[in-house]
Amino acid sequence: MAKLVYDENGRLLFTKEMKQEYTILMPQMLPIHFGMFRKLLELEGYRPLRETEEWTLEPGGRYYVTRNGSSLIAFRLPHGRPGGFMMTAAHSDSPTFKIKENAELAGESDTRLSVEGYGGMLCASWMDRPLSIAGRAMVRTENGIAMRLVDLKDIAALIPNVAIHMNREANSNMKYNFAVDMQPLYGEKGGFRGRVARAAGAAEEDLLTYDLFLYNPQSGVEWGNYISAPRLDDLQCAFASLQGFLTAEESRNACVYCLFDNEEVGSETKQGAASTFLLETLERICDALGLTLRTMAAGSFLLSCDNAHAVHPNHPEYADKNHTVRMNGGVVLKYNASQKYTTDAVSAALFQTVCERAEVPFQRYANRPDMAGGSTLGSIANTQVSLNMADIGLAQLAMHSAFETAGAQDTAYMVRALRTFFGLTLKVDGDGTYRL
Repeated sequence: MAKLVYDENGRLLFTKEMKQEYTILMPQMLPIHFGMFRKLLELEGYRPLRETEEWTLEPGGRYYVTRNGSSLIAFRLPHGRPGGFMMTAAHSDSPTFKIKENAELAGESDTRLSVEGYGGMLCASWMDRPLSIAGRAMVRTENGIAMRLVDLKDIAALIPNVAIHMNREANSNMKYNFAVDMQPLYGEKGGFRGRVARAAGAAEEDLLTYDLFLYNPQSGVEWGNYISAPRLDDLQCAFASLQGFLTAEESRNACVYCLFDNEEVGSETKQGAASTFLLETLERICDALGLTLRTMAAGSFLLSCDNAHAVHPNHPEYADKNHTVRMNGGVVLKYNASQKYTTDAVSAALFQTVCERAEVPFQRYANRPDMAGGSTLGSIANTQVSLNMADIGLAQLAMHSAFETAGAQDTAYMVRALRTFFGLTLKVDGDGTYRL
C-alpha cells in the first residue's frame, strides 16, 4: 500500500503512487474481497477476536472482529484510560442481483439465471454489459461445513436489452419487470452448480448452498480529473476511512473503524448497522477495560461515511441551489431536517474544525426540500447506541449505477480528514462543548 506523504508544513503530497492507488486500484475491490480489509489490518498489527470467546484486551492493543464474513469492526486502545470512542462507519455492499438457489432457467436454445434485485439499482446501466459472479459457497468438508469465497472472474452472464425495433418505447420512461426484463443470459448450458463448486475448490456433491451475486468486472479508469468504476458507493468511503484509521497518530481515545453490510437493503440484519454488532462490541471493550458504555458513549463521536450526490451537469435542477456539491470539491457534510442524516450544529462544528486542521476543503449538502433522499448508516446505528454523529461522504454521479463516477482528488481529501479525526484526543465538557 502506498503510504501517505506530507511536506514540512504537514500538507498531503498527492504522489504518483497515491494517485494510482487511491483512484484506479481502490474501486476495483469487490465486496467479497472482505479478506483484503482483514489482511491490511493484520499487516498493521491488528489481532482477530471471536464473538464466541471472552475477550482479554491490553492497553495499546489492536484488534478486529467480524460478523457473518461481511461486517467488520476494528479498534485500537490507548495506553491510558480512554475518555471515549472516535469512530467511523461505512458499508461494504452495493446494489446488484442475487442468484437464486435453483439458478438455471433452461430455454429451448439458451439458459438464463434466476435472479432477484438486491437494493435499488439503475437497471438500464446493468443491461448489455458483460457480468461475472461472486459471493460465497458453503461446502461439506471432513471437519464439517466450511465457507469458501467464490469469484468466477470470467464473463459468465449478460442481461440483454430488447431491440428498439421491437420496443419502440424503450427510450420513453422504460419500466423494468425484474421477473422478465432483468433475468441474465448465462454463458453456458447447464452445469452452474458444478462451476460454482470448482470455484470453491470442492466437489459438486459437497456444495451445500451459496450466496452469489452478479457484478460488473470492469476495471476502474481515471480520465481527466475523474474516476469511474463499479461500486464507488460505498467502497470509496470504506477504503478512505480505513486508510485514515490506519495512518492516524496515536490518540488518547479509543479509535474504532466499522464496516457494515446490508445498508442497501435497510441494515436490519444481524450484520447491518441496525444490528447489535456495534453495541455489543463497544460493551465488550468497556467490560474488558473496567468501564461503562454509557459514560464512554457520552464522550464519543461517530462519522457516518457514505457517498453524496454531486450536482449533475445535465440536470442541475435536481440539486438544492444553496447546497450543491461538486466532484473534487472536498469532503461532503450532509444535512437533513428529518434526521435521515445525523448532522446537526454540534456535530457539524466538530467536523468543520477537523477539516480546517487537516487543510481539507469541505462542502455542505442537502436535498431539494421537495425531493426525498435516502437514509444511511448514522441514524440507523444511533437506534442501538446513542452517540454524537455527523454524516459525511464524497460527491459522485450516477449513484447505484453499474459504473459510477467521482472526483480523482476526493479520496485523498477524505483520507487526510479522517487521519486528523482519528488522531484527535476529544474531551466533552457538556452538550455542544468540545475540547480538542
